[in-house]
Amino acid sequence: MYDMLDDEAIQKYVKAGRIACTIRKEVEKYIKVGMTLIEIAKHVEQKILEYGGEPAFPTNISVNSIAAHYTPEPDDRAVIMNNSIVKIDIGVHVDGYVADTASTIIFDDRYASLAEAAREALEKAVKVVNKGVKFSEVGNVIDNTIKSYSYKPVYNLSGHSIDRYAIHAGEVIPNFRDRMNFGSFKAGNVYAIEPFASTGVGYVENGDTITIYSLKWNPKKLNRISSDAQTLFNTVYSERRTLPFTPRWYVGRYRLEFLNQTLKLLLSQGLAIGYPVLIEKSRGMVAQYEHTVLINNSGEKIILTDSC
Repeated sequence: MYDMLDDEAIQKYVKAGRIACTIRKEVEKYIKVGMTLIEIAKHVEQKILEYGGEPAFPTNISVNSIAAHYTPEPDDRAVIMNNSIVKIDIGVHVDGYVADTASTIIFDDRYASLAEAAREALEKAVKVVNKGVKFSEVGNVIDNTIKSYSYKPVYNLSGHSIDRYAIHAGEVIPNFRDRMNFGSFKAGNVYAIEPFASTGVGYVENGDTITIYSLKWNPKKLNRISSDAQTLFNTVYSERRTLPFTPRWYVGRYRLEFLNQTLKLLLSQGLAIGYPVLIEKSRGMVAQYEHTVLINNSGEKIILTDSC
């Protein structure tokens, strides 16, 4: 599935990781109660550009029982509240080479141990990652660590392999000891390790809201839609290829009503994918931490998002 990484690719992965790491650490100090989600997202995305990268996906800001896939909408008025637990998931790419990282910020001491469970699970899991190690072994470490805090991992969320312009490149690194997962870490590949810890049942379900999309290239289907819809598709595809995007990025160029209508059309025609907000099934609180790990052609491990 992968080609071995050349020096230029590794350098771009390292740059993306350094940018992501720097911004993650900055945003942990930047976020305050009373800030709007949209100002936080815009701040993160602007910093990515200033540091020489591009967003690999819209900044995810997932609060309390929302586990993932929420980025602010154009008219979003949500604010960071007291007594909340906030996950910030940041993706950076340099010429399509992606680094993905996440952190949890707590505004209620009751959730300190939950955040620590996810943080320690990531720390221990990354130490285990090496060429030839089975994905299930890393999942077992994550599972045991989170359970030692009397919480549950989120069983139906996982880490993933990464390829150029592909955040989820097909391989799954489970957050538990999945005996049916026979994959293992290989040289020349990149992986996101992504523990989620929950106070609830440990499963997420799709919410009703979609704020993140990606495109699917299909010339035959593209020719069947209106010229205006084709123009929007081509505009986004030229900038994103198949990387995720959010409508708020295009509000300055297109009317929001047109964006929403066209995205519905693209979804119905199989030209786009929508990523529903993921919510803990029992509405338990969720914490998340994430690093991206590169195993070079010699089998050496580089933690891309812990070097800044």
